[in-house]
Amino acid sequence: MSDDRAGPAPWRAGFVAATTGEVTAPTTSSPTTPAAPGRRSPATRAIARLRRRGMHLVSSSALTAIAGVARLHPRARPHAHGVEVLRDLPYLPGGSRDHLLDVYRPLTRPGPWPVVFYVHGGAFSLLSKDTHWVMGLAFARHGYLVVNISYRLAPTHPFPAAIADTCAAWQWMVEHVEALGGDLGRVAVAGESAGANLITALTLATTQRRPEPWARRAFDTGVAPHAALPFCGMLQVSDPARFAEGRGSDSVAAPTAVAAVDRGKRRLPPLLDAAIRNCSDSYLGRREPHHSLDLADPLCVLERDLAPHGIERPLPPFFAAVGTRDPLLPDTRRLEKALADLGVPCEARYYPGGIHAFHAMVWNRDARRCWRDALAFLDRHLRVRRARHPVHLALPAASQR
Repeated sequence: MSDDRAGPAPWRAGFVAATTGEVTAPTTSSPTTPAAPGRRSPATRAIARLRRRGMHLVSSSALTAIAGVARLHPRARPHAHGVEVLRDLPYLPGGSRDHLLDVYRPLTRPGPWPVVFYVHGGAFSLLSKDTHWVMGLAFARHGYLVVNISYRLAPTHPFPAAIADTCAAWQWMVEHVEALGGDLGRVAVAGESAGANLITALTLATTQRRPEPWARRAFDTGVAPHAALPFCGMLQVSDPARFAEGRGSDSVAAPTAVAAVDRGKRRLPPLLDAAIRNCSDSYLGRREPHHSLDLADPLCVLERDLAPHGIERPLPPFFAAVGTRDPLLPDTRRLEKALADLGVPCEARYYPGGIHAFHAMVWNRDARRCWRDALAFLDRHLRVRRARHPVHLALPAASQR
């Protein structure tokens, strides 16, 4: 891919750090109220919460500002690439900014266009479609209609808010995308980090008849993805300690590119460990106890017997990309093995030396190689026309930019 295939670089080191979660400094027990071994005192927990909230506010504001400034670059203008953007389309009623999406249309390419349904990352608690505009532009420049969504964020909205919103946006996409020029017979889902988790869970929701009402509505659309691209995913949220303890990937044979930098055999730095644990606490800490964690831990669903829900529609081929210095690398290794055991094609790519979300640093040679690989995968699986059912709906109201 050329240097500008994915557009300009709106995020640098700050984005890459934020996609794994909120980093907090280590805390100690209160000197006046000693904590039990392995536990923190109430005062220490309160201080930690304040630190997390402060870091969250700073990170979110800084990254939003960076993405906004990057949009001023001449190469960031969609029309320069033959792309039209319909902004801030509501996929649920109520007027919440969390329930908006953007549609990128490659007007210089003949339609109907294959579709990429994109879900942003950010530890389930940061960022939005607006910070991830470069992803929409990157796929649209290559000839894909892109649906780029926002969703409710933790900790204000814990699990299952994010995946329920993702399923609602999927339902909107199925109902409207053909009127916008998309082809429902050629739809891929893509996302990075937390977004990779959400698109993997969405894939399960569209292929399994599940009990959750919001998942059932996604299934009842009758449309499942034809390809899935989880980049550097955190695919099991409920057990963050496994990364620091090296659990969960020892039984998975490491590819050559991974063996030299196997994160499962190295101690995770304390700040990264804290960031991953905070991501899990933020997303799952305040959930209702009766909620199943299946769609917070989609990897675990793929690793076990898929009964009682079963798979009623075929799982799509996967493209799973990760850098070998990404602390979340073990989840991609497990995904590759789980899909192989199920007989599902998985093109797992391990990029030597790549950190978390390295592909967002589009000025980097390996990031551009990752984009070339991802786009080639999409071309192989979506350029062939498939049978599709017609959907005739009025064009929704939109703001064109």
